[in-house]
Amino acid sequence: MHIVLATRNQHKKQELIDLLRGLDITIRTLDDFPEAPEVVEDGDTCEANAMKKAVEIAQYTGLTAVADDTGLEVDALGGRPGVFAARYAGEQATYEDNCRKLLQELQGVPAGRRSGRFVTVAAIATPEGRRLSVKGVLEGMIAEQPTGSHGFGYDPVFVLPEYGRTLAQLSPEVKNQISHRARAFTQARTLLQQVMAEQHSVGA
Repeated sequence: MHIVLATRNQHKKQELIDLLRGLDITIRTLDDFPEAPEVVEDGDTCEANAMKKAVEIAQYTGLTAVADDTGLEVDALGGRPGVFAARYAGEQATYEDNCRKLLQELQGVPAGRRSGRFVTVAAIATPEGRRLSVKGVLEGMIAEQPTGSHGFGYDPVFVLPEYGRTLAQLSPEVKNQISHRARAFTQARTLLQQVMAEQHSVGA
C-alpha cells in the first residue's frame, strides 16, 4: 500500500517517516508530487486543518493521505498561540521568531504559571472517502529561554518536568516515544492498518 504524507516540512517529514516505520507501506511525500496544490490551512482547529490537508492531497494524488496539524496551548496566554502556532509571529515567521514572540509575551510570568500543552491531530483520508482522525497531547511548561539543538518549532522552549529538559534536549529516539506527535501517530498506525486490511479485503 502506498500512502502520501501531506507535508513539505522536511523536519516533520522525517519525524513522521520514523513514527510509521515498520508498517507494510510505501511512504511517498509531496516531494514526489511537486505540482500538488498548497493547501490553505484556514481552519480554526488542528483537526480541521489536518483533515483538509489529508482530503485535498488524497484527491489530488489518488493515494491514501496522512496529514497532521499541531497547536501549542499556553494557559497564561488564554490558550494562545493555539492553532496559529506555526505562524504566531507572522506568515513568514521562522521557528526562532515564534519562540521569541512567545517568550516575550510570557515575560514576568512565574515558572509555576507557565503551563501549556502540545496538541497534535493526525488525519487519514482515502480517495474513496474514508476520513479518520486521532489526537495526541503532551503536557509541559514553557521555559524562560531556549535550550537544546534537537527537534524543531517550539521544542527548545517546551520543558518536560519529568525529564527536567526541553524537548530539544531529548534524543530523537526518546522524543519519538513520548511526544504529542508520537502519541497521535501511535494511534494513526492502528488506523492505517485497518485501512490496509479493508483495501486488501476489497481487492481480494
